[in-house]
Amino acid sequence: MSAMTNQPQPNRILSGVAGLDDILGGGLTPDRMYLIEGAPGAGKTTLAMQFLLKGAELGEPGLYITLSETKAELVAVAESHGWDTAHITIIELLSDEGLDPRFEQTVLHPAEVELGETVRDVIAKVDELKPVRLVFDSLSELRMLSQNPLRYRRQILALKRYFATRACTVMLLDDNTSEPGDLQLHSIAHGVISLDNVVHDYGGERRRLRIAKMRGIKFREGYHDMTLDTGGIKIYPRLVAAEHHIEYSSSALSTGTKELDALLGGGLFPGTNTLIVGPSGVGKTTTVASCLLAALERGEACVYYLFDETRATLLRRSTNLGIDLGRHLESGLLTLRQIDPAEISPGEFASDVRRSVEDDNARFVAIDSLNAFLQAMPGERYLLLQMHELLTYLNQRGVITMLVLGQHGVIGEIQSDIDISYLSDVVVLFRYFERRGEVLTAVTAVKSRTGDHERSIRQFQLDSGGLTVGEALRDFEGILGGVPRYQGETAMLPSPNGKQKPYAD
Repeated sequence: MSAMTNQPQPNRILSGVAGLDDILGGGLTPDRMYLIEGAPGAGKTTLAMQFLLKGAELGEPGLYITLSETKAELVAVAESHGWDTAHITIIELLSDEGLDPRFEQTVLHPAEVELGETVRDVIAKVDELKPVRLVFDSLSELRMLSQNPLRYRRQILALKRYFATRACTVMLLDDNTSEPGDLQLHSIAHGVISLDNVVHDYGGERRRLRIAKMRGIKFREGYHDMTLDTGGIKIYPRLVAAEHHIEYSSSALSTGTKELDALLGGGLFPGTNTLIVGPSGVGKTTTVASCLLAALERGEACVYYLFDETRATLLRRSTNLGIDLGRHLESGLLTLRQIDPAEISPGEFASDVRRSVEDDNARFVAIDSLNAFLQAMPGERYLLLQMHELLTYLNQRGVITMLVLGQHGVIGEIQSDIDISYLSDVVVLFRYFERRGEVLTAVTAVKSRTGDHERSIRQFQLDSGGLTVGEALRDFEGILGGVPRYQGETAMLPSPNGKQKPYAD
């Protein structure tokens, strides 16, 4: 279950949805009956079609029996996804022509036909076509014909026994129209897959899937984010970091700036994450871009997730500061992904990170910024817990991760909306301070789990040559509080106009 499963496991069949097979540890147990439940629009029909299409790809005959939709509607749904249903048999049991045995297809009118006749029609079609995969859509029609729970349960049990003797894997679709708390289908089915829609006040719907029951299979519990788009359902299995540990070298790698390496105790260490904290405009993004460039020049694949600013703005600003990322974009070594947090779920984002690391071999991941990621999805619960799992995963894979966290305020009291420092291995703090009518910037490392780091506060400066880190500001006190007091003679960094300004007045 540590990666998406592409090959069937012994005594398993592929469901047609890679993420679902991963959650189940290889796929479904064949020749069993499964319940797919969810409200209208949750994706039941799409999942069922993908199940049958996968069977057709493997040479397994598939049958779709519909009591609630017409064949034309189902074919139109498949065509909207670019699917060809030529190798799937669709039997329509609902029609306005009434029940007549002379028709090639059995026709069902729920208000006029007995339940027993309906079940016999289903059995006749299965005996005739001998499908390996079968979808029955939907149980709500069968429930209405049954008229009472006892008769309904008996008919479902009869169908289960029948299908068990026909070497047929069955999906029963149910739209949750039964009485609340009615779990009799759960007890009958071999497995239950629940699809759910979650609607927030802003942004698109969030779809998710949960395995409510699966006999004889160790599966990944809990909710898993999913999307329904052109091409079908995609499921993003919940990330479990402990499943992804690999061996890697833990030797320090340079940030590209010698003084910043010294401040961090040697540089950036694989398998750690660094949190860059400071007010707006202080140089957090540029610092990350500079470290990114050093990794690119070592030949490492990198991915940068942009939540705050656009890709064009980042490239233009970095180029103006002497940090040329464009040529690495052209070579494919760097990937810049602009994320719209209102349209992406945490599970989908984590899955994209996994794909970058495992498929594209990214060794450096930057997320800019956590403010946008955590605040732009206020309807999502447990985001900090999911971020903790994602960071642990990246550490287990030996990836260098850099996170940007913006703070409120410029001088004096600085505040953060969130506190994620306890999740970070290294915390780099930026602060503004004032001297003689000029706003300057200081940087310090306030935490490091990787070893000894400098406790000093250094001046930090951005200009056309990139970033520059000066010597320790040992003659100042109160810099982190924004009200410094000078008590020495140490020289400052040259200002951008080339003039050096001494500290002494």
